[in-house]
Amino acid sequence: MMRNVLLAAVVTAAMMLPVVGQSAEKLVLYTSQPNQDAQTTVDAFKAAYPDVEVEWVRDGTTKLMAKLRAEIAAGDPRPDVLLIADTVTLEGMKGEGLLQAYKSPEASAYEAALYDADGYYYSTKLITTGIVYNTGVEKAPKSWKDLSDPAMKNQVVMPSPLYSGAALIHLSTLTENKELGWDYYQALAANEARAQGGNGGVFKAVASGEKPYGVVVDFLAIRGKAEGSPVDFVFPTEGVTYVTEPVAIMKDAKNVDAAHKFVDFVLSSKGQELVLDMGYVPARGDMALPDGFPARSDIKLMDFNPAVALEQAEANKKKFADIFGAE
Repeated sequence: MMRNVLLAAVVTAAMMLPVVGQSAEKLVLYTSQPNQDAQTTVDAFKAAYPDVEVEWVRDGTTKLMAKLRAEIAAGDPRPDVLLIADTVTLEGMKGEGLLQAYKSPEASAYEAALYDADGYYYSTKLITTGIVYNTGVEKAPKSWKDLSDPAMKNQVVMPSPLYSGAALIHLSTLTENKELGWDYYQALAANEARAQGGNGGVFKAVASGEKPYGVVVDFLAIRGKAEGSPVDFVFPTEGVTYVTEPVAIMKDAKNVDAAHKFVDFVLSSKGQELVLDMGYVPARGDMALPDGFPARSDIKLMDFNPAVALEQAEANKKKFADIFGAE
């Protein structure tokens, strides 16, 4: 009898040991990062935590959320962690009770505006929207209001919030600003500003000289300038709007400890160095900025409320379409 008890104990102990060559933990990540950026992020995390096996799925935020919604409806959401484009999407998920809070010790290095106070999501980078202009113009713009100057009539192009998530956040931020508001968009429409497509099309139109001025995300213009395009980028005097590629943990995450490790990693100095190497502005406040960017202290972020943006998203899109026409 004693022999059987000892044998059972040995077998049980052996079953609890990890199999040689098999990871002790697993993490499932859904991300909207570009493929190369996602691979770089995963590889660096695995180097820091070699015992964590990472399975990742990459797609645009809209398609990724459609996939996740289908999984939730089927009662089997797969990801432990989300690393997607914007805080508005995660604010909605927080309101639905689909996320779990985690107070990361790395949060102390971030401005309070860049993470959820309850710990439901954290920004990982700053992708700001400002003004790009073709260097062949006589007058360089300095502010958002300059784009509504009659002298720039039919010379401005911008991404449509009916197409671009960053443009929708831009719209929410500017229309909530007391100095701009919907009057500013009415003035842009009266000035025959073209609102169509996404940021890539805007940059091409300005770089080619088709339109002298545009509204675009920072890295497209700054990288384009470095590569020889005849453009320059302006951080407007009123400030810039921004998206932040936040990270969050699913409420039904099956690998919570690994999820905590991933959140801490992407927020850490080491994780933020990856953001810098990719050519983006790290959200962490004690990091340098990529070549071509001004000092962090010279980049003014406009006030933005994800909850308001979420609540007013459909109404904002409808009003924008009424003013500019649907695409």
